[in-house]
Amino acid sequence: MARSGWFGRRGRAPDTMESVPEGIATKCAACGQILFARDFERNLKVCTRCGHHHRLNARERLALTVDPDTFVETDANLTSADPLGFPEYLEKQQRARANTGLNEAVVTGYAAIEGHRLVIAVADFGFMGGSMGSVVGEKVARAMERGTAERLPVVSFTASGGARMQEGLLALAQMAKTAAAAARLDRAGVPYISVLTDPTTGGVFASYAALGDIVLAEPGAVVGFAGRRVANQEMGGRLPDNFQTSEFQWEHGMVDRIVPRKEMRHTLAYLLGHLSGETSHAR
Repeated sequence: MARSGWFGRRGRAPDTMESVPEGIATKCAACGQILFARDFERNLKVCTRCGHHHRLNARERLALTVDPDTFVETDANLTSADPLGFPEYLEKQQRARANTGLNEAVVTGYAAIEGHRLVIAVADFGFMGGSMGSVVGEKVARAMERGTAERLPVVSFTASGGARMQEGLLALAQMAKTAAAAARLDRAGVPYISVLTDPTTGGVFASYAALGDIVLAEPGAVVGFAGRRVANQEMGGRLPDNFQTSEFQWEHGMVDRIVPRKEMRHTLAYLLGHLSGETSHAR
C-alpha cells in the first residue's frame, strides 16, 4: 500500500520541503536527507545519515562548548566604523546585527570548560560571512592579550570567508595584528588552541587560525586560503576531491586532529588539562 503524507510512494522523502510544516523538519545541506528538527538539534546539527556538520552560530557554539553560566562576554559593544566610505557598508552592518543579534562577527569572553578557565573567541559566519575587519581583529587580539596577561589558555573557533573587503588595507592589517598577538602568547608560554569550523578561509586562515599550539578541525569543513574554484583554474582542474577541506589539511600536516562535534568539548577539556599539567582528564 502506498504511503501518504510527506513521504513519497516508495517511502522516500521528496526533493522539496514544500509539504513539511515549518519547524517540523529540515533537509541536510549535504545529502538532502529529511531530518526531524528535534532530532537534528539533539544531534548538535549533525546529519544522522551522512555526518555532515551544519554551521552553528556563535551563541549555539558557546552553549555546546563552555560550562553553564561561566561565559562572561568582553568588548561586546565594539562596532566597526566605515573608514573608506564603502557603499552600503553601514547598512550591511545594521542588517547583520538585526539578523544575528551580535554587534560583530566574533564573540569573545571568559569561560570554563569542564572546570578549566580560559579566554574564548567564537566567530559567527552569519555576520557578514564572519569576515575579519578592524573590530574582529581587535577583539581577537584583545582576547589573546588577556590570556597573556592573566596566563589563561585561549581557545578560538573560526568561521570566516576572510578579510572584510569594505575595510580594505585596514582589514588586511588585522592579519598581522592577530598573528603578533598569537606570537606573544607563544613567547609567554600560554597555550592557544585553534578550532577550524566551516568555513575557515582567506586572511583568517592565513593568520591566527593556523597559529594555534594545537589546531583542531570539524569534519568536512572548508579550510584553506584560496577557494577551490580559484585553485582549480591555476592547477588545470587536477585537484583532489577533498582539496581545501579539514581532511586535506590534516593529511598535509596543517591540522593536528579532526574532532567530531560531539567530542569537541571533552577533547578541549582533555587538552586544557594536559597543557596545564593536570592529569584529571587522562584517558
